[in-house]
Amino acid sequence: MTRRRWIADEVSGNHASLVGSHAEHLSRVLRAQVGQEFDIAAGDEVRRGRITRIQTDRVELELGEVIPVPSPPHVTLALSVFKFDRIEWAIEKCTELGVARIVPVIASRTESHLAAVAAKRVERWQRIVRQAAEQSRRVSPPEVFQPIKLKDALALQGSVRILLSESEKGLMLIDALQSAASDIVLALGPEGGWTEPELDQFRDAGWLSASLGDTILRAETAAIAALAVVLSELRR
Repeated sequence: MTRRRWIADEVSGNHASLVGSHAEHLSRVLRAQVGQEFDIAAGDEVRRGRITRIQTDRVELELGEVIPVPSPPHVTLALSVFKFDRIEWAIEKCTELGVARIVPVIASRTESHLAAVAAKRVERWQRIVRQAAEQSRRVSPPEVFQPIKLKDALALQGSVRILLSESEKGLMLIDALQSAASDIVLALGPEGGWTEPELDQFRDAGWLSASLGDTILRAETAAIAALAVVLSELRR
């Protein structure tokens, strides 16, 4: 039976701890017991963990053998800010798929009231990715950055930088990945897509423009579909 995996809140040598709501869920909801074993993501590795002490707000574990895990491709998602309920759904699902970094971008068509308060949502987004990372048995959650402006998004670095555009007719996403290494940056626009001046800025900065097909997808659907294509191709 597959052991549940937890991301440690504290790690010191061969000891790790889960604290706060993390510990409360394990102790009260799952009714864990001393001696019970779990997989514990501790830094950049996963180790076998055995519970040595349980308190309501703290669970301590002794760390044992290292459990081998594959190194995933490194994909950064530059995701334009759109309606919070939908972007949070996209963030959760992209975390489950294996995105490495999520960079919120304030685009021209980002609604002004969303742009004004997006920075205040980052802490919530970080909680979402942590929970999704544990559920999907990741070693660590993706980094979630503070929202940035388009001019800063243009400077994001990767072996291949791909702009997803519904107006692109000549290059499909899967074809844009043929020469890609494992460090990819994907940029996706908000509801309504990128403006023409934004498309020009990306192209002038050396980004490839690619399409997901003829249908027009919602922003959250496009993010999930694009990431699934990229990770599937890079893991071949």
